[in-house]
Order: sequence, then structure tokens, then C-alpha cells
Amino acid sequence: MFYSGIDLHKDISWITTIDEMGNVIGQVKLPNEPVYILDHFQGLTGHHKAVVESTCNWYWLSDLLHEHDIELVLAHAKYLKAISYAKVKTDKVDSLTLAQLLRMNLIPVAHQISPELRPLRDLMRARLNFVHKKTSCINSIHRLLEKFNLSSDDRNLQILKELTIPDDLPLSDLYRFQLQCQMIQIELLNEQISDLEQSLHPHLVPNADIQHLLGVPGIGKISAFTLYLEIDGIERFSGEKEFFSYSRLVPGASNSNQRIRHKSGNKDGNKYLKVAFTEIAVHAVQYYVEIKHFYHAKLRRSNKAIARTIIAKEMARIVFHILKEQTEFKTFKGITLSKTKTVQWPRLASPRA
Repeated sequence: MFYSGIDLHKDISWITTIDEMGNVIGQVKLPNEPVYILDHFQGLTGHHKAVVESTCNWYWLSDLLHEHDIELVLAHAKYLKAISYAKVKTDKVDSLTLAQLLRMNLIPVAHQISPELRPLRDLMRARLNFVHKKTSCINSIHRLLEKFNLSSDDRNLQILKELTIPDDLPLSDLYRFQLQCQMIQIELLNEQISDLEQSLHPHLVPNADIQHLLGVPGIGKISAFTLYLEIDGIERFSGEKEFFSYSRLVPGASNSNQRIRHKSGNKDGNKYLKVAFTEIAVHAVQYYVEIKHFYHAKLRRSNKAIARTIIAKEMARIVFHILKEQTEFKTFKGITLSKTKTVQWPRLASPRA
């Protein structure tokens, strides 16, 4: 049995391979070309296991090694630092440390998204990036108009379809040109966001899990897509508490001796699930009376952020059990809602349709 630690960079990789006793078999610096990577692994006969940190460029390496029956473990970059901190830190040392930790089964494992969902998830994340860019353009227009004590209708900017600048705006030609550039960007981003969503429909709308999620209060098409792709299989969570933690819906802790302290704004977990569940909570409170009453009951004893997070956590609990048990939404905290969601697209007549 051989264990290889791979310190992966944009253009090169340091690979250190050791045997079952921890003896170094080889240390090489290779360009990131499949032929050189495979040549190193195929030069060693026997079962092989490798590990690499979860940086942004591990996709190709995972696909390459799995095609040749070489097991690749994805190491959680943040948690790995707590174990492998060293005074001398070089690429060569890091690859050896990874190999030794893999041999001793001390690697904090990060989740590898399934290859078939990988492009869909990245496309959804690209959509969110486009939405952020669009918001930035809208904010730039507001800031420009505020300089001259002018205002604009935010909703008109959100659904902008025609490039119209009122003639009575007291702006010079240069400011009008700047305004038009921002409006062109908004129109282009609207088209790209719409096209991107259309490309996802045939892959995700017929999915049974998506259809179950669409029946939950506050969950729309985009939220359902995000939850399904970011969760990537609810079976990987042993319980709802682990799911809450992964979704960033529970605070961290910094306890020592008699001091007990919660840490809000914890960055551990999936930020996309945190955003999704927060938006779901906002919509659920807005449109469902029973959930709004529960929210205001919590609000009387806390602030808005905490009350909203409590609602988000309850929605995450519902999502967890719906996906785990493959069932329909029934109640919120044991309460039957007075308002039900209509069966219209993207909901299908049956979740199994």
C-alpha cells in the first residue's frame, strides 16, 4: 500500500509517496500534465491512495486519478492547518506531511461533489455571481443620482428591459453616458441570468427531490435548485444537527474554564446554504401567517437577526426530514398552515412525475 501527498498548484505539483511503514519512496516536482502525473503513479506497483487539499483546482486531478482506479481523498484545507502546522513550511514538506497524515488516517476529509452535479452546481454559483454584479450596477446608479439629489425606482432597475433615460434629468452628457453604461450592463446581466436558469430547467425541474422541496413554504425555484445542488445527498449527514452546522445556522463557541462565549458569524460550513435558508425564512414569514406569528414571538425575546435565523433553522429541519424520508411538507412546528402552495410550474402534478 502506497500513500501519496500532493501539494497542488496552478502549474506544478509536489508529490511525496511513502509506504506502509512511513518510508519515503519518492519525492518529485511535476508539471500539471496528466502524462507526468500518471507516469509517477504507474511506476509504483500495488494499491495506491492519494490526498490533496481542497483548493479551487482539484477537479481535473480527481477525474484523472479516479479514471485509473487511484483513490483520492480531498482534505479540508482549514482543518488541516490545525493538524499540520510546522515551523518549516515548503511545498516539499507539505506533500510529505499530507502523505504521513493519510497513512495514519488523520486527514480531515472534505466532501467531493458528485461529478454529474458538479457543472450544475457551478452554474448556479455563477448565477449568484451575476446577481451580485447586477446589484452592484444598480447601486452605482443610485450613488450617481444621489450626487444630484435625484432618485430612481429600484424595481424598474431590477426588471430593466428598455434603455430609457428621462430627458428631464439634470445631468451632463458625460454623466448620462455613465448612466447608460450601467443600464446596458443590467440589461445584459438580466438576459444572461434568464438564459442560465433556462439551461438548468431540463436537468433539475423533473427531479423528485426538487419537487418535494417546491412544496415547502418559502421555497421557490431558485432556492430549491440551490438546496439540492449544495446538499448533494442528504444521506451524508448523520443527523439534523450536523446539517444545521453545515448550513451555518448554529453559532460557534469559545469556551474556556468558567467562561462561556458564543461566536456569531461563524464561517465554517456552506455559505450558499446559509444565504438560501435566510431568504427562505424571509419569504416564509412574509407570506404565511402562522410562521409570522412564530417569528414575532421569537422577536419579542431577541433581535431580528436571531429571530430570522431561528426561522431559517426550522426551515432547514423541514428540508432535512423531507429529503431524508422522501415525504411531502405537512406542518410547521406541528401547526397546519392556513395557506397552501398551488400546483403550478415548476411544481409538477406529482413529485415522481
